[in-house]
Amino acid sequence: MSQLSGASTPSGIKTPRTPALQREEADLLRGDVEQQQEYGTMQARDSGIKSTHRRTPTWAKVNYYIPSTAWIPRYSWSLLGGDVLSGLTVACMLIPTAISYATSLAKLSPITGLFSAAVPGLVYALLGTSRQLNVSPEASLSLLIGQAIDDFLHDPHFQSFDRETIGIAVSTVITFQVGLLSLALGLFRLGFLDVVLSRALLRGFVSAMAIVIMIEQLIPMFGLGKLQHEYQLHTTLDKFMFIINNVWTHGHQLTMIISFGALAILVLVRTLKGAFKRYPIIYRLPEVLIVVVCSSIMSDEWDWDERGVDILGSVPINTGSSLIQFPLGKMTLQFLRRTTSLSVVCVIIGFLDSIVAAKQNAGLYGYSISPNRELVALGAGNLAASFVPGTLPAFGSITRSKINGEVGARTQMASIICSGVVLLAVFYILPWLYYLPKCVLGSVITLVVFSLLAEVPHDLRFYWGLRSWVDLSLMALTFVLTIFWNLEIGIAVSLVISLLLVVHRSSKTRMTILGRIPGTDVWKPVDENPEAQEDAAGVLIVRIRENLDFANTAQLKERLRRLELYGVNKHHPSDEPSRENASVLVFHLADVDSVDASAAQIFYELVETYQSRGVGLYVTHLKGRPRAVFKRAGIVKLLGDDAFCKDVASAMVRIEQATRSRQEQERW
Repeated sequence: MSQLSGASTPSGIKTPRTPALQREEADLLRGDVEQQQEYGTMQARDSGIKSTHRRTPTWAKVNYYIPSTAWIPRYSWSLLGGDVLSGLTVACMLIPTAISYATSLAKLSPITGLFSAAVPGLVYALLGTSRQLNVSPEASLSLLIGQAIDDFLHDPHFQSFDRETIGIAVSTVITFQVGLLSLALGLFRLGFLDVVLSRALLRGFVSAMAIVIMIEQLIPMFGLGKLQHEYQLHTTLDKFMFIINNVWTHGHQLTMIISFGALAILVLVRTLKGAFKRYPIIYRLPEVLIVVVCSSIMSDEWDWDERGVDILGSVPINTGSSLIQFPLGKMTLQFLRRTTSLSVVCVIIGFLDSIVAAKQNAGLYGYSISPNRELVALGAGNLAASFVPGTLPAFGSITRSKINGEVGARTQMASIICSGVVLLAVFYILPWLYYLPKCVLGSVITLVVFSLLAEVPHDLRFYWGLRSWVDLSLMALTFVLTIFWNLEIGIAVSLVISLLLVVHRSSKTRMTILGRIPGTDVWKPVDENPEAQEDAAGVLIVRIRENLDFANTAQLKERLRRLELYGVNKHHPSDEPSRENASVLVFHLADVDSVDASAAQIFYELVETYQSRGVGLYVTHLKGRPRAVFKRAGIVKLLGDDAFCKDVASAMVRIEQATRSRQEQERW
C-alpha cells in the first residue's frame, strides 16, 4: 500500500499524488478484495475495481476470467496521466527494440516485430491480471526462431523457397502453437509449472543465450554481414572464429565506428539514468529511440548507404485481406510437426520470464496475480497475433514491465496505449527509418545483452556463499552445452535436469525419529531437540512429515530400514548398523493430509512385511481422509482397530500393556 499512497515510486522518482488519485488507487485494491469475497473459491484478487452494485455470481465469474470487464467500466480519469506517460515511454523503447529483434535476430521484416509488440499486448491488457506487465517479443525467443528458419533454409526439401517465404511460415506456425499451448496450460490450471525449473539452470541458459546473441550481433556491427553468407556457420563457436579471422581484414571501418559509437552512447545514457533516478527528465529519456532517429537522419544526410553501410531500406506494408490470414495455411502446415518441440520450449521460457515480471510488480504495488489466467491471456495474445503473417511469440518483459510501473502505470490501460502507439509506428513512423543503419540495431540488442548478464555476478556470489556446488555445477553445465553445442541441447539439458531434480527430491519421504522429553508425555524429533530421548527399548517412533503419494512412497521401505538401523545421522550404506532392529514401530501421521492409491498399496505391503517379522505396528494422529483411504485399502482391517491411537502417549500405553501381557504368557 505504501507504493500506492506514497510520494515517490520505488525508484525514487517523485510523482504527484493528489487525494483523488490516492482514492482511486485504494479503490483498485478494495475492488480486489470484493471480487475475492464474491467468488471466494477462486484466487482472484487483482483485477476488479470497486463495485457500486451487488453482482451476481455469474457476473463475478465474468470479472474473474475477463478482468477488463471489471476495471474498464470503473476506470478513473485521474489514473490516465500515469498510464499515458508510461505507455508512451515504454513504446519509445519498444519500437526500436522490436524492429531490432525481428531484423537482427529472427531475420524477418521490421513489420513482424512491430505487430508482435502491438497485438499480443493489446489482447493481454484485456485478459491479463498484471497491471504493469509489458508483453512483446523477447531476444531469446527471436533468436530461437531465427535459427529454426536457418535450419529449414539448409534443408533440401525447402530449397525451392526463398528466406522470406520460409521465415513468415515458420514464425507464424510457431507463434500459433505457442498461443495454443499457453492457452491450454492455463485452461488446465498448470500455472504451477514455474516452480519446476531450477533458477540456477535458467541462469546458466540465459547467460549462454546472451553470449550467443552478442556474437550474432558482432557480425553486422563489424560490417561482416555480407561476407557471412559465403561461409557455412552453424555453431556459435564457428561464428566467433569467423569474426576473429575476418574482422581485421574484411571489417568495414565506418560500420564499426557507427556501431560502437551508438553502443557507447547507449551505455553512457543508461548509466546516467541509473545514477540520476531522482530526476524524471533524465530517467524517462528514451535513449534507444533517440539513437535510432539520430542515426537515421545522419545516414540520410551523409549518404552512409553509398559508403557501404547496410541500411534498413523500404519495408512493404500489407493491407486489407493480405494483412490478416488464417495461420494454418498450406505453407505453414509443412512446418507444423517439426516446430512443435521448439514451440514448447518457447512457452516454457516465455512463461517463466512473464510470471517473474508479473509477480515482482504485483508484490511491489500490492495486488495478486493468477499464473493460470496469465497463461490464458498470453496464449490468447499470441493466438491473435498469429493471424498476422510472420509475427513472433510475445511474452512479458522484466525490464520494460519494471519501467512501466516506475513511470506511472497503474492499470492495464498503459499497455493499451503502448500497443496503440506501436500500431501507429507501423504505418506512419517506419517509412522514416529507411536510412537506419542495421548495425545500430545490433548495438541496441547488445545493450539488451548487458542487462541479461547484469544479474550473473550476483547469482554466482550467492551460490558460492551458500556453498551450493550442485547449483553452480548445473549452471556451468548448461552454459557450456548451450555455447559449444547449440541452444536446443542447452534447453533440453536444462529441462531434463530440472525435472530429474524435482523427481529426485520429491521421491524422498521426509521423516524423522521422535523421542520423549524427560518427565513429560511430549515427543519431539531427536535430531532437532537434544533433550529428546528414545527411552523405550525396541520401540521406534517415526513421524512422516508430508502427504503420501506414488512418488515419495516408492522408497518408503528403504528409508524406514535405514532409520531402523542407523537412526537420523548421515551414514554410508557400507557402514555397520548402529542400532538394533525395532520390535515395535509407531507411525506418527499428523502431517499426512492425503494418501493416494499407490501410496496406500505400498503402505499395505509395508505392514505385511513388518508383521511377517513379528514387529508390532501402531498408527497415531491419523486424520479422517487418510483413515478412510486406509480403511478402503484394507490396512485398518489388517492392523486391527487397537493399532490406531489418538496420540503417541496412548500408543505407548498399549505397547506397555501388550508387553506385560506377552511376558505373563511366557511365564505361564
